[in-house]
Amino acid sequence: MKGKLLVFCILFSLEGFAQTIQRNTKPDPAVDYTRLARIDSLVNRYVKNGWVKGVVTIVVKDDQVIQYKGYGYLDAESKQRMPDDALFRIASQTKAIVSVGLMTLYEEGRFTLDEPISDFIPAFAHARVLDKFNATDTTYTTIPAKREITFRDLLTHTSGLDYPGIGSPQMKAIYAKAGISSGLGNIDQDLMERVVALAALPLVHQPGEKWTYGLSVDVAGCLVQILSGQNLEAFLTQRIFRPLGMKDTYFNVPSSKAGRLSAVYTEDSLHHVILWDKDKTGIDPAYPLAQKRYFSGGAGLTSTAYDYAIFLQMMLNHGKYNGVQVLSPRTVELMTSGQLDFMFNGMDNFGLGFEITSERSAARQPRNVGSFSWGGFFGTTYWADPKAKLICLIMTQQVPNSHGDLAGKFEQLVYQSLQ
Repeated sequence: MKGKLLVFCILFSLEGFAQTIQRNTKPDPAVDYTRLARIDSLVNRYVKNGWVKGVVTIVVKDDQVIQYKGYGYLDAESKQRMPDDALFRIASQTKAIVSVGLMTLYEEGRFTLDEPISDFIPAFAHARVLDKFNATDTTYTTIPAKREITFRDLLTHTSGLDYPGIGSPQMKAIYAKAGISSGLGNIDQDLMERVVALAALPLVHQPGEKWTYGLSVDVAGCLVQILSGQNLEAFLTQRIFRPLGMKDTYFNVPSSKAGRLSAVYTEDSLHHVILWDKDKTGIDPAYPLAQKRYFSGGAGLTSTAYDYAIFLQMMLNHGKYNGVQVLSPRTVELMTSGQLDFMFNGMDNFGLGFEITSERSAARQPRNVGSFSWGGFFGTTYWADPKAKLICLIMTQQVPNSHGDLAGKFEQLVYQSLQ
């Protein structure tokens, strides 16, 4: 009996080991580490040339960290070197985490994917769609929506909700007039009040008709709050961050960790990299440190490369990490399967919160079919490749970046190192 118990304990221990990211383990025979080291040369060249101030990269293969490094500066002005555990404003990388959070409530039977969101936010009932727009005075006419916005529409960005600042000219003007923001840097607003105000405005197209990047996941975050009875910060901490061991992911970064927050950069008219100017952009780069009560589901989180790799490893593990089943395998399969009848960008499909690499796309670049990915406004990019059992992130804090091809070259160097 003791022998059987010992065998069981060993097997249980090994199962837990295989489901967590490991550091400093033996070399992976599927990786050529000499070729992998080309990443150092590439990133250091971009830093030396002044094209980017600081970068963190991480590569996880077969549950092992095979590359993880900080390059350049956390703060170039003070010459503070970039640590690998630097904190980054991950902006739209927040969307995948909130999408997973919402799907944990789906698994509790709180809603169906094709259920109207007006069942929980009545202000979205009887939505209207933009018809004609007068640019001179921002007046417009509308037509009735053919159907209501559903949960699936939100998670696939087919709701018809647009984005302030980066969306269509018509909707940018309409949102600006109504005081609707992107959520990036928002601190002291009421999320429900802002979502209700958004619901009173027209959609840019009929629900389900097109893919439009917009405030859909901010609305999804509001629905998480309604369905769970918790604010989004508390919910994600309880359901995702704490169970997975994501110790550095926050809406409100503690003051004790402020010294690890990367500076933000932009470019002048001559493409020289300079510090971000909050007065010109309207976004204070110190927002992660401000005590906020507005939790933007589309843009509000700050995290590290390692923490986000943990989140992606959970997805590669069919919803399980650190002995915790966050989602069922079938729900993960739904989220990472193409949901659209068309390619959202002409090349790839979109799942429930993620871009999905298509066969056409895989034939043109290194990622395998079925890889899921996205990025963030300030210059962060991630993807997870189930076929290669691979997780990759490259994190910067610079927008715009005329040398943004660094991320694509990083991807090339990751795959050329695999045996």
